[in-house]
Amino acid sequence: MKLTLKQKAFADYFIKLGNATEAARKAGYKGKNLNRVASENLSKLDIKNYIDERLKQIEGERIADAAEVLKYLTTVMRGESQAEIVVVEGDGDGMSSARRIEKAPDEKEKLKAAELLGKRYSLFTDNTNVNASVGVTIIDDLGDDNG
Repeated sequence: MKLTLKQKAFADYFIKLGNATEAARKAGYKGKNLNRVASENLSKLDIKNYIDERLKQIEGERIADAAEVLKYLTTVMRGESQAEIVVVEGDGDGMSSARRIEKAPDEKEKLKAAELLGKRYSLFTDNTNVNASVGVTIIDDLGDDNG
């Protein structure tokens, strides 16, 4: 089933506001029982699916995924990214001025990015896995202390 324009508006307002009754009002529903209409809309599978899909889409747009993080770290490590910094320069006579400049990552920043990438790909792990069969022999040769 395809959503009506009013149902779609309701779902979009619900995502934005988090309040189903207010979303119903803003979407154009009328009457004294807006809370009932809102509840019914939220129980409809098509509307619920639409809301879930939109939330996934919004999350994907706002939150960096693993691939994006790895790409960013790679650009930093390779010195391809730029950061804007403020530089204060003396103008003489005790005066100074500030200006913004673009700056490539320094060696420390590149190293940190390389370290994080290396951790992701397990390049720098210590070998802590020990697989061994060791027999244990218990010898009871401790004498009596009263000797």
